[in-house]
Amino acid sequence: MKALKQLVHFGWEQALSCLFPVVIFASLAITKFIPLPFLPRYDWLLIICLFMQWVMVRSGLETRDELKVITLFHIIGLALELFKVHMGSWSYPEDGFSKVFGVPLYSGFMYASVASYLCQAWRRLKVELISWPPFLVVVPLAAAIYLNFFTHHFWIDIRWWLSGLVIIVFFRTMVIYEINGSHYRMPLALSFVLIGFFIWIAENIATFFGAWEYPNQTEAWSLVHLGKVSSWLLLVIVSFLIVATLKIVKRDIETGTLSQIEEQQA
Repeated sequence: MKALKQLVHFGWEQALSCLFPVVIFASLAITKFIPLPFLPRYDWLLIICLFMQWVMVRSGLETRDELKVITLFHIIGLALELFKVHMGSWSYPEDGFSKVFGVPLYSGFMYASVASYLCQAWRRLKVELISWPPFLVVVPLAAAIYLNFFTHHFWIDIRWWLSGLVIIVFFRTMVIYEINGSHYRMPLALSFVLIGFFIWIAENIATFFGAWEYPNQTEAWSLVHLGKVSSWLLLVIVSFLIVATLKIVKRDIETGTLSQIEEQQA
């Protein structure tokens, strides 16, 4: 009975953490089947996302620090979208006033919603990390994973090498989270795989509702290839590494640990 209660509580906390992504998916579904007046669909989606972001901060569901992280992800995601659409990886076929070089500005919120989930789940579940690797390893690894999304169009794709490197670097890292006062732990690598898989499911839902379109979906919708799981896995890893690094830096500043380290290095 206790296990069921803990599972229900965990599911509730996850659902609250996913509020922003849920609103985006609901908006995609509604605007797909119920055309809204005056503006193209992509523009309405941007307005909805901006309004939802305002509500999240205004209501206290997201802190201002979390808003800064989410804004960073919006910029990172939008840069990736601009490049990928230019290279023909996918497209946004509908019209919109808020499209820049073929990319609607609302698309950045889909990446930001991943950061929103990570930040809120981190806070709600009181996440702690054990055996976290040094910054000098984490930061270059995150940068290499992100850059590979661009460079593999011109050079070899090293995603599998990077995936193997992630397993090696984070082999000993554990995630500790709290549910109703009880603590649980999970290998970080396993959490990466689980989150990446569920985002792949979300991607299928998003493409079904016309959020974007892959070349093989131009005639009719079809299931997103399972190979995309690796892409989303790496994207999740980049997202987690950025959020984790910022959280750890903030914690160390608040506790004075970072200042002590800098003084010792000096």
